[in-house]
Amino acid sequence: MKERRNYLLLMGAIAAALVGALLLAIPGSPIYQKPVLGLDLQGGVEVVLRAIPEKGQTVNTAQMQTAQSIIENRVNGIGVTSPNVAIQGNNEIVIQLAGVSDPAKAAQVVGTTGNLQLFDFEPSLAAPTVQGNQQPAPFPSLYKLLTDTTVAKAASKGSPEAYYLAKTVKKPVKTKVKGKKVTKTQTFQEIVQGPTSNLKQLLLPYKNGKQPKDTTVLKVPSGLQAIYCTATATNGCPGAGQNGTSQNGKYWYLFKLPPALTGKDLVESGITADVDQNTGSPIVTLQFTHHGSDEFKRITEAEFNRGRVNAGQAGQLNTKDQNTIATYAGHNAIVLDGRLVETPYIDYTDNQLSQGIVGNAQISEPTSKAAKQTALVLQSGSLPYTFQQIESTTVTATLGKASLHQAILAAAAGLLIVALFLLVLYRFLGLVAVFGLVIYGLLYYAAILLFNVTLTLPGFAGMILTIGVAADANVVVFERIKEEVRAGRSVRAAIAAGYGKGFHTILDANVVTVITAMVIFLIAVADVKGFALMLLIGTVISLITAVFATRAMLGLLSGFKWFDNPRFMGAEGQQTAKWLQIDFMGKRKLWFALSGVVILAGIVSLGVRGLNLGIDFRGGSQITFSTAQPASTGTVQKFMEQNGQPDAIVQGTGKPVDGKFVDWQVRANTLKAGEQRTLTQSLKSNLGALKTGVKNVSGTFGHQIAVDAIYGIIVSLLLITIYIAIRFDRKFAMPVILAMLHDILVTVGVYSISGREVSVATVAAVLTVLGYSIYDTIIIFDRVRENIPLMRRSPFATIANVSLWETIRRSLATTFITLLPIICLYILGGAELKDFAFALIVGVTSGAYSSIFFAAPILTIWKEREPEYARRKVQAEAGALTGVGDVSSAGTVVTGTAALMASEEALSAEPTPELVDVATATPSEPAAQARREKRRQRRRSRPHGRAR
Repeated sequence: MKERRNYLLLMGAIAAALVGALLLAIPGSPIYQKPVLGLDLQGGVEVVLRAIPEKGQTVNTAQMQTAQSIIENRVNGIGVTSPNVAIQGNNEIVIQLAGVSDPAKAAQVVGTTGNLQLFDFEPSLAAPTVQGNQQPAPFPSLYKLLTDTTVAKAASKGSPEAYYLAKTVKKPVKTKVKGKKVTKTQTFQEIVQGPTSNLKQLLLPYKNGKQPKDTTVLKVPSGLQAIYCTATATNGCPGAGQNGTSQNGKYWYLFKLPPALTGKDLVESGITADVDQNTGSPIVTLQFTHHGSDEFKRITEAEFNRGRVNAGQAGQLNTKDQNTIATYAGHNAIVLDGRLVETPYIDYTDNQLSQGIVGNAQISEPTSKAAKQTALVLQSGSLPYTFQQIESTTVTATLGKASLHQAILAAAAGLLIVALFLLVLYRFLGLVAVFGLVIYGLLYYAAILLFNVTLTLPGFAGMILTIGVAADANVVVFERIKEEVRAGRSVRAAIAAGYGKGFHTILDANVVTVITAMVIFLIAVADVKGFALMLLIGTVISLITAVFATRAMLGLLSGFKWFDNPRFMGAEGQQTAKWLQIDFMGKRKLWFALSGVVILAGIVSLGVRGLNLGIDFRGGSQITFSTAQPASTGTVQKFMEQNGQPDAIVQGTGKPVDGKFVDWQVRANTLKAGEQRTLTQSLKSNLGALKTGVKNVSGTFGHQIAVDAIYGIIVSLLLITIYIAIRFDRKFAMPVILAMLHDILVTVGVYSISGREVSVATVAAVLTVLGYSIYDTIIIFDRVRENIPLMRRSPFATIANVSLWETIRRSLATTFITLLPIICLYILGGAELKDFAFALIVGVTSGAYSSIFFAAPILTIWKEREPEYARRKVQAEAGALTGVGDVSSAGTVVTGTAALMASEEALSAEPTPELVDVATATPSEPAAQARREKRRQRRRSRPHGRAR
C-alpha cells in the first residue's frame, strides 16, 4: 500500500507539472509565455554598422574580422541566440537579431566601441571647461563648446584630434506667451556625424563625399578629447550649469590626452557585474593588470593629497560632512566611449587612502541590467574602430513560413508514426510509452518557454534526437521487463527488476549525452549553442519521464490482475528472432571492410571535390531591390531558383502589405560582374525591380561555428573517455571514441559524394549524429559489462555476441523510432529542410551501424589481448578442433559456446546441458544455451537460491 501511495503522489506531482506546462503554452492564461523564434523562423531586425577609423588608422580585413567576433560575443551575451553577423563590403557589418524586445538598445550594446578611459579628473580638464581652482565648467552643447573662440583658435593650429559635422535644423518648441501655450519654430545646431579623426570618413556617407549645405565642420584641438556627461549620471555632471543649461540633458567637457588608464589595463576575466556590499546598488567591478594597478594607485594617491590641500586652504580639513568632502576632494573620471560615466572621489579624511588605492575599481550603474551590459561590453573587449549605425530595418524569416509549416507538419507526422510503432511493437506497454512521450513533450515545451530558448532549425535537430532518446529510455526498460517475464517472473516483479537493471543503462547513456551537450553549449555560439541547449534540456526531461512518469504508471497498473499477462505486453516467444542471431564478432572483418570502403570513398571525394560549402561559410553576394508591386517571399524564391540560385536566402524588408513586401534583400552565391548584370536585368524584366544593388558579404560566421563545434567535440571526447574509464573500463572508452569518429567521417564523406550543401544547420546535424552514436554504443556496452560476470568462462567474442543478440531489438527499434520523424521531414519538408534531414538520416543510420558492427568488434579485439580472455579463446578453439564446437573466422565459438557452458555446468554440480552437434546446430540454440547459462549464474549469485 505504501508503494502504491508513493506512485499516486508521484503521478499527482506530474499532473500538477503538466497543468503548469499547459498554462504556459495556452494563450490568455495568467502565466502564458510566447515562444521565441529565431531569424530562420520569424525574422527580426537588421542593423548595419559602418567602421569609422581613428586618426592614422585604416580599415583592414583582419580588424573587421576581430570586430565581427566581438559583436558576436556581445550578441550572445545579451541573450540573443541565432544571430547573423556578416562583414559587408570593406567597412560595414550587418547584424540580424531575432527575439529582441528593444532592437535599438540591443544595437547600441553590440555596436558600442567599448573604449574605457580613466582620467585624474580635475588636472585633466582643459579650458574653457575648467574655471578657477580646477573647478569643472562644462558646456551645455557640443556646438557651443567647439565654436567657442578659445577652442576654435586652438583647433585651427596643427592637425585636429577629431571632426564633427553639425547641421542646422528647425524644430517646433512649445513655450508660454502671456499665460498661453504657443508653438514657435526655433533653429538648432545638431551633431549628425562624428567623432572621427579623418575628414574624408566624416563626409563619406554623403553624395560624392562632399559637405552638404547647411552643415558646419567642427574641430577638436589636437591633444584634447570632447567628452559628454548626462544629467542622469550616477554622480550627476560636476559643474553643470556654469556655462548655461542644456536642452537635451548633455554637458560637454574637454579632457587632455592621454588618459591615465585604458581598457588595455584591465583583466577581462576580472570584469563582473556585482552589487555594492555597502549600498546595495548595482556596480561593475574592474580588475587591473599589474601596470594598471600601479597607475591607479599613483593617481588616487595624488587625488588624496590634492583633496587635503584644497580642504586645508578652505579651513575644512577636519570636517567629516560627505558633501563638504565631495566638494574639495580629488576625483577620477571613468569614461566609456566618450561618455563620462562616473566621477568618484577620494576621501581625504580617511588616512588608509593616503598611499592610494591598491586593488580593484568599480563603476556604479543605475540598474542591474545596465551593470550587466557595461560588464559585457568591457569583457568582450573594445572594438578596433568606432562603429556608426547607418541603417536599421526589419527582415523576414530566412527559412520562410512555408518551410516552417512543413517542418511542423513533418514533426507531427513523425510523432504520430512513432506512437503507432510503439503500440504495435509493445502493445499495452507501447500505450504507456505514448503517454510518457506526451508528458515528455509538454514538459519539454514548458522548459523551452521557461528558459526562453530561441527556437531555430538546428534546435529542431536537438528536439528530434531527444524524441529518440525519450522513446529509447522506455524501450530499454520495456525490453528488460520482457526479458524478466520470459525468465519466469511475474509481471509486477518483472517491472521492478526491469527498472532496476535498466536505470543504470539509461543513466550512463544520458550522462554521456549531457556531457556532450554541456561542452558544446559552453564552447559554441549561436545556432550550435541553441542545438546544445535543446539537447541538454530534452535529455534531462527524457530521463525524468522514463524513470518517474512511466514507472509510476506501470507501478499503479501492475496491481491489477488483468495486467499480469505476458501476451498482453508482447513478452511471449523468443527475445531475439533467429535471423538476428548473427555471429557479429566472427564477421568483423567484413564489417570493417564495409566501413573502410565508405570512409575511403568519402576521403577521396573530399580530396577531389571537397565540400559544397553554403553561403554561411564562404559568403556570397547580397542583392537589394524594390518591386513595383508587393510580392510574396515564395515568388522571389522561385525566381532565384529559376536563375540558378536555388540556395539563395530571400528576405523581405520593411513593413509587409498583406504578408507581401516591396523591399527585398537576397543572399546568393558569389556573382561575377557579368552574372550580376544578367541577374539585375532579369529582376527588372520579370519582377519589375527598381533600385537594384549588389554587395559582397562574408560568411555570417559559419567558420567560427565549425571551429567551435570541433573544439566542443574534442573536449567532449576527453570527458567521455574519463567517464567511461571510471564507470566501465578504460578499454571501453576507445571503441566509443572511434565509433564517433567513424560516424562523423561517414556523414561528411557521404555529404561530399552527394554534393549536398553544407550549412550551419548541417553542423548541428553532425553534432546530432555524435550524440546519437554515443547513446547507442553506451547501451550495448552496458549489456556487455553486465554479461561479463555472468559468463565467467566464455570467450569475450561470445559475450559480445550474446550481448548484441539481447540488445539488437532495442537498437533497431530506437533507430527506427529516431529515423521516422527525420524521414517525414525529408519527404514533407521543403528544399531548405531536405539537406538538413539528409545529414540526419545518414548520421543516425551510421550511428546504429557503428554501435553494432564497429564499436563492439573493436572492443572484442582489444579485450581478447588480456591474458584471461586470450586463455578462454585458446580453450574454445581447442574445443572446436576436437569436434566439440565450431570456430568462426575470428575465433568465436558458435556451437563451441555450448561446450564451454557444459564444462562450467559440470564444475558447478548442476545438470549438464546436452551438447549441440556441429552439423545440426541452429543459430538459436547457442543463444538459448547462453540465456540458460546466464539464468544459472544469476541463481548462484542469489543468497537463497531461486526467486520465489
